[in-house]
Amino acid sequence: MTVKDDPEPDTEADIRPGATPQELRCAGAWVLRAIAQLEPKLARLPQPAGAELTLDASAVTALDTSGAWLLHRTLRTLKQDGRSVQLLGLRPEFAALLQLVASRSVVPESKTVPGLLYRIGRQAWSSLGNAFGMLAFLGENAVALLRSVARPGRIRWRAIAYSLQTTGFEALPITGLLSFLMGIVIAYQGAEQLRQFGANIYVADLVGLSMVRELSPMLTAIIVAGRSGSAYAAQIGTMKVTEEIDALRTIGVGPLELLVLPKVLALMLALPLLTVYTDVMGMLGGMIMARAQLDVSFGAFLERLDEAITLNSYLVGVGKAPVFAVIIALVGCYQGFQVGGSADSVGRQTTLSVVQSVFLVIVTDALFSILFSWLDI
Repeated sequence: MTVKDDPEPDTEADIRPGATPQELRCAGAWVLRAIAQLEPKLARLPQPAGAELTLDASAVTALDTSGAWLLHRTLRTLKQDGRSVQLLGLRPEFAALLQLVASRSVVPESKTVPGLLYRIGRQAWSSLGNAFGMLAFLGENAVALLRSVARPGRIRWRAIAYSLQTTGFEALPITGLLSFLMGIVIAYQGAEQLRQFGANIYVADLVGLSMVRELSPMLTAIIVAGRSGSAYAAQIGTMKVTEEIDALRTIGVGPLELLVLPKVLALMLALPLLTVYTDVMGMLGGMIMARAQLDVSFGAFLERLDEAITLNSYLVGVGKAPVFAVIIALVGCYQGFQVGGSADSVGRQTTLSVVQSVFLVIVTDALFSILFSWLDI
């Protein structure tokens, strides 16, 4: 769209200081082909002095949409410093086009960087809201569990069996391998120190107690959090994106009873069994390394292991596993329900579920250590 005042050839577009320091003069054809020569002139234009400015456009011979937008941007730039700008001499047809462009333009919002205290407060408030949401989710699942116990026919046994297979049986290779390697590492690191004091046989105490009380339950929980907890969040999040959760509620099926409780119950059963399995694999790795580095026979290792590990130590490690299982399952499912309406949200909440699960498992293990030390267990 181009508006001209006469059919004469267009003069070169220009903008320059006027007769006074508070005046700018626009001249020539402000059309599309003149934008390239006007932009450098605007960039080199000295800042006019004074709080009240005048823009004389009486010498403008042609104006199209591009020129009107450039003129509007120039006016807006001059006004950003808090100065008053008055446009004079623009022909009525040009003024109408400028008004149309101004009504359709979008003023970019100024983005201010929030301060440190604001960011800390916002993060703290978000974390507090997330904690309250998790507690509410825990309460809802407790109520659903009580309803299922009161009416056993509501329990999804097939879903529990499927979750037990995916979270327990299929996790045996990775948990066993890592626990075996961890036992080798502990025995190898302790071998040099024990050899100096002639205490080779005590490698069984080192490997056995560290694996049974601390490393096996926590290592297994961390692996399951990264493997199964993320799968829970991704599965429920994808179902929410595809509106399957809403469809379940529509047909009268409770999402908690179908999607959450079977996973929690299955993981509470699978994680203690995996912990026992990783105990065995870790001590097997330590026993092989003790034989290779310290010349401790398998029989001597097992005999010393029987004296080093008490029933209390064994139950301490296994007793942590159901608590870790509840944390992993609830965090994974909760983050799945927090997914928005995009695939990007699925990945974000899945990552968050793993981070939160691992963090809470480590914190809970530290609290258990303090409690057991206070109880002298």
